[in-house]
Amino acid sequence: QVQLVESGGGLVQAGGSLTLSCAASGSIVSTGHMGWYRQVPGKQRELCADLFSGGRPVYADSVKGRFTISRDNAKNTVYLQMNSLKPEDTAVYYCNADVHGYDGTLKNYWGQGTQVTVSS
Repeated sequence: QVQLVESGGGLVQAGGSLTLSCAASGSIVSTGHMGWYRQVPGKQRELCADLFSGGRPVYADSVKGRFTISRDNAKNTVYLQMNSLKPEDTAVYYCNADVHGYDGTLKNYWGQGTQVTVSS
């Protein structure tokens, strides 16, 4: 069993910063892509940033230049540094990862989500 546990969300004023963390735990051999998505009520979940191990990060246009994704493979953890936050960044942020298990399978997992609220 694999779990993704997010932390670091909260309330911040516009222009402020937050750092989200997502740690994968359980029967993990390695992780493939690890990324961050966000969702507001009534809208589809959208990609914020994604990063394959050893690869170049991919960012949504709406967060380019403000958000930075990074990962620590030894800890199976992915981070999202969010700077210059705007009220429109308010959403529930979800971690997503592909995990190679000891059973030889590659499965995709979601975290439970963490709320980020940016006040104007």
